[in-house]
Amino acid sequence: MAQVSIDSLIQGAISGDYIVSFPTDTVPALAARPDRSELIFAAKRRSQDKPLILMAASAEALWPYVQGSPAELKLWEQVAESFWPGALTLVLPASAKVPAAMNPIDPTTIGLRVPNFPLALQILEQTGPLATTSANLSGQPPLESIGQIEAQFPQVLTLAPSASSTAATASSLPSTVAKWTGSNWEILRQGTVQLEW
Repeated sequence: MAQVSIDSLIQGAISGDYIVSFPTDTVPALAARPDRSELIFAAKRRSQDKPLILMAASAEALWPYVQGSPAELKLWEQVAESFWPGALTLVLPASAKVPAAMNPIDPTTIGLRVPNFPLALQILEQTGPLATTSANLSGQPPLESIGQIEAQFPQVLTLAPSASSTAATASSLPSTVAKWTGSNWEILRQGTVQLEW
C-alpha cells in the first residue's frame, strides 16, 4: 500500500477498511478500529488467544472500556497519572463497550495504553481509541522501519517519510504489561517501565 499523508492514514483508520501503522514510544504499531480487530489477527496470522491493546490519546478516552469498583477505578487512575503517557500497558476488567473481536478467547479483560509519542497521540486524538499490536508476523521480532513494515504488510497504510520525519526516537523495548488481579498487579511482561505500586 502506498505511503500516505497523516490525514489519509487517519481517515483510513476511521473508515474501518484499513490497518494503519505509525510509530510509538516503543515499537511501531499496527492499528485498526476496535470493531475491525479481525483485520489485524488475519494480517499477523495471530493466535486468537493473544489479545490486542486498546491505545488512545488520553486515559479519559479509555476508562469507558473498563469496569471496576470506585476504589479500583481510583487506583487505576492514580497509576495512569503516574505512568501515562508511557510504555505501560494496564490489563483491566473489560466493560461491555470493548468489541469481542479484540480479545476473542477472554473478552473479560482489555489491555490499555497511552503512548508517549507526539505523532501517535496526534493520530489517536482524531481516530479515537484503536486496537493495536506490534508490527510483525506473530512470533517474529517487531519490525522497526517503514520499509520493513511495507514489505511484510503491503495492505497496511504507512506514513510518508515527511509525515514521520518529525518523530522522536523510540525505544525498541515493548511496553511493560501489568494485569490487575483484583487486589494487586501481576507483571505479564517486563518492559521499560518499572511498576512499583
